Amino acid sequence: MAPTNLTLSLHRAIAEVPAADWDACAGGGNPFVSHAFLAALEESGSATARTGWLPQHAVLRDPGGRLLACAPCYAKSHSQGEYVFDYGWADAFERAGGQYYPKLQVCAPFSPVPGPRLLAHPEARLGPAAMAQGLAQACEDLGLSSAHVTFCEDAEWEALGEAGWLQRLGTQFHWHNKGYASFEDFLGALSSRKRKAIRRERRDAAASGFVLKTLRGHEITPKHWRAFHRFYRSTTDKKWGRSAYLTQRFWPLMGEALGDAVVLMVAEQDGEPVAGALNLLGREALYGRNWGSLVDAPFLHFELCYYRAIDFAIEHGLPRVEAGAQGEHKIQRGYLPTPTYSAHWIAHAGLRRAIGDFLERERPAMLQEMEALATLSPFRKDDEEG
Repeated sequence: MAPTNLTLSLHRAIAEVPAADWDACAGGGNPFVSHAFLAALEESGSATARTGWLPQHAVLRDPGGRLLACAPCYAKSHSQGEYVFDYGWADAFERAGGQYYPKLQVCAPFSPVPGPRLLAHPEARLGPAAMAQGLAQACEDLGLSSAHVTFCEDAEWEALGEAGWLQRLGTQFHWHNKGYASFEDFLGALSSRKRKAIRRERRDAAASGFVLKTLRGHEITPKHWRAFHRFYRSTTDKKWGRSAYLTQRFWPLMGEALGDAVVLMVAEQDGEPVAGALNLLGREALYGRNWGSLVDAPFLHFELCYYRAIDFAIEHGLPRVEAGAQGEHKIQRGYLPTPTYSAHWIAHAGLRRAIGDFLERERPAMLQEMEALATLSPFRKDDEEG
């Protein structure tokens, strides 16, 4: 039987929770919920009260003080950097006289990466409902409008739905390894036209004259991290026109903490890095995270972000590559639509009803969209010749 007399505490720094205890609950399969990754975000000044990400990490302990479950939580004064958009909910509630912020966000900051969120020690036999109840109570005690568990696992999503949380669906594009022996083996599963297009893109990227490298752990030098921060700022400035959340200190801190789990695809020109794609390696997947470039070269983005990630996954026997948020162009490169999950606890009964009604309509629409996107698959049909 799982303990019923648990105590919930909230911690304003991940350093307040012993790394070994946290990681025993996180399980080690997904680097984005590891103590080391979350610590790098805080120590670098990226996920802090100053940026509107006040850590409120939740911990459940038994009467003896043993840590049984935990969750990466942040009190948020805005909805930026989350990738599950609730701006409309906030606007409607505040126009009606409510106060949507602060709210509680349960997530890996700035990282639209699916994975576990309500982390429990394997020996505790605690389901997600125990932490869900604690989070809802914490919101009520602190006067927070809501709690949002974003990019959670489907089992957590189902359990939270059963506990009365509102369920939301999203879409990403993931590549799945069907036991391919090589990149050419993967190409053989595609239609002839798509296969030729990818070969041409890789050929053109290689012909641009850059030296393309895949670097891991200690192979990534301080020079690479300084350059990558410039790439990152270039991307955020172009897309959003505002300051980026991740500071220059974050990259080397993360690199040192995660070691060989950090995989950087980089293009160099005359010995200097000019473009790069950052990935983190988990037990079951390579997770594409950040991309940036100081040059404009044909198909370099596709080569570094998608094709070299597939090369890496095949070489290391990984089941999949998750290439991050958005981007229907990924479908033609073998990354197919995959559902993502989030769950939401809303304190105000009227707002909860309104959001619930919206989500009841949104979920079937999202499923229909994924079905439509799946028809764009580049893979050969059973009756199609190679």
